[in-house]
Amino acid sequence: MENISKLIQQAKPLYFARKRRRRILGSVGTLMCGCFLLFMTSVKQESLIYDVWMEEVYSASNGSIIEDLGLPVDEYGLLWVG
Repeated sequence: MENISKLIQQAKPLYFARKRRRRILGSVGTLMCGCFLLFMTSVKQESLIYDVWMEEVYSASNGSIIEDLGLPVDEYGLLWVG
């Protein structure tokens, strides 16, 4: 019985150190996940493809794309062949 008591007294600090380490690692992991989620939700996400597409739509609705390319056009904005 005496040997078991000595073993328990010897293992007690190691047990509590491991328990403390697990608690710290868990809180650090939770904090890192929270920071990552905060970063991902606060970053303004714009797509380059969306911006290019919107420029094309704006150009098409406000004039001739052919004229914007520098090609000759008629009064309707169509390519002049002549």
